[in-house]
Amino acid sequence: MSEPAAAPVPRGELTVRTIAMPADTNANGDIFGGWVMSRMDQAGGIAGVERAQGRVVTVKVDSMTFIAPVKVGDVLEVFTEVESIGRTSMKIHIEAWARRFRGHGRDKVTDATFTFVAVDDAGRPRPVPAQ
Repeated sequence: MSEPAAAPVPRGELTVRTIAMPADTNANGDIFGGWVMSRMDQAGGIAGVERAQGRVVTVKVDSMTFIAPVKVGDVLEVFTEVESIGRTSMKIHIEAWARRFRGHGRDKVTDATFTFVAVDDAGRPRPVPAQ
């Protein structure tokens, strides 16, 4: 007999948790994809600021495919992991998971790699400090 497959687990560190509310839905009652993407950008910004030790801006989002809908009452959990660091930029892998309101399960909603650039107070690129 084979062992049951392990449940998938999020990659990275839990960075943002928020609840999906009725005001965030489309006409079908699903949470807007843009709302999910905005929470992912927030989480990436938090991770980027921590790593860059200062202000960062989003410059690119790699391909994003929505795997499962988010419903009202679900708790959206966003996980981040710094993948690579250049001189002024960094790529951060971001995953969004929905902790289901009634089912108690957790489903991966989407993931993408966001690129952030560290900037100074004038908005000009600056080096990401070495750790």
